[in-house]
Amino acid sequence: MNDPAFARTRENGAEFGSIAGSGKLLRTALGPMVFRAKDSKLTSRLVKVLGQIKNLDSVSARGARNVAEGLNSSSSNSILEGFDFNAKATFGSVLNSIVTVDMVTGSVSIAAYNPLEQMRSPEGATHFSLQVGFLRIDFASGAYELTQSSEEVYPLVNGMISPVLTPVSAPTATGTGMHFILIEFFQEVNGVQYMLNNGAFNVLNLLKVS
Repeated sequence: MNDPAFARTRENGAEFGSIAGSGKLLRTALGPMVFRAKDSKLTSRLVKVLGQIKNLDSVSARGARNVAEGLNSSSSNSILEGFDFNAKATFGSVLNSIVTVDMVTGSVSIAAYNPLEQMRSPEGATHFSLQVGFLRIDFASGAYELTQSSEEVYPLVNGMISPVLTPVSAPTATGTGMHFILIEFFQEVNGVQYMLNNGAFNVLNLLKVS
């Protein structure tokens, strides 16, 4: 535990533990959203990305570098933005339209598109839903606040839609702002909507970091 020859090993272990804790905090902060759209390797993929953020920490000593300090780098946004929580259903492969995010209100506007022509939907799907989340998270203190929009359900039919989804409010907590979009697919039978294959085709994407 104290052998100088293993100093680097101890430092690497400490930083890995910190990254893993940050990944768990983010998954916890997203609550039900992450459980509705994730893959079996989410934890390891998230650790890898947060490890890149940790490497941007230019002020902490080796062994103490962390995600909170790494996020202060201007390069951190480009690493996080676009992260898909379900690698089997990525945002870019499912929806082909222009998305605009209001960093203040968290409102997400999707340019007019035809779901049958510009969405890749799983076989058997009759409907899909859209929901956005606005998260403020402080990786140093562990504090977070998530606000969400209502879940808007649309039929998979031929026709143009122009969704605008706005969280009920902007989070008042301090910390890094993150904007998410959740897409879920359903099959409607006799007026009841059933999730397809336990959410395997659902999308959860980190659109923007503010």
